[in-house]
Amino acid sequence: MTGTRHKARTIALQSLYEIDAVGRRPEGVVERLLAEADLSAENKDFVRELVNGVALNRDDIDGNIRRFAPAWPVDQIAVIDRNILRLAIFEILFDNKVPVKVAVNEAVELAKTYGSDNSARFINGVLGSIVTLASR
Repeated sequence: MTGTRHKARTIALQSLYEIDAVGRRPEGVVERLLAEADLSAENKDFVRELVNGVALNRDDIDGNIRRFAPAWPVDQIAVIDRNILRLAIFEILFDNKVPVKVAVNEAVELAKTYGSDNSARFINGVLGSIVTLASR
């Protein structure tokens, strides 16, 4: 299940990236990417939940990014890093369906795969600050 959830998160990240970078409508992007994916119905629903959750809570999520990465204006963070953060923050602060450690680890792995050399460290630092404050 872990491998398929990681694949689902990857598709969610690809969707969020395209939505953010090109300005397309979430539903169309998600459905197109899911049509090409070999995922169970449960994992397809998981992708939809993640993308819709980020879209619905984007202002609050971006507020958390501004709060915990004050040196980086949200619109100046690399598109991939910004959307990895959005995905993880949604899972940590809004969704609460997976353990925090899983959400952070998945985000760091996505950053290692798709981000720059410094992405994983940046993502881990921001999420670590959020988790520390949220657990108080």
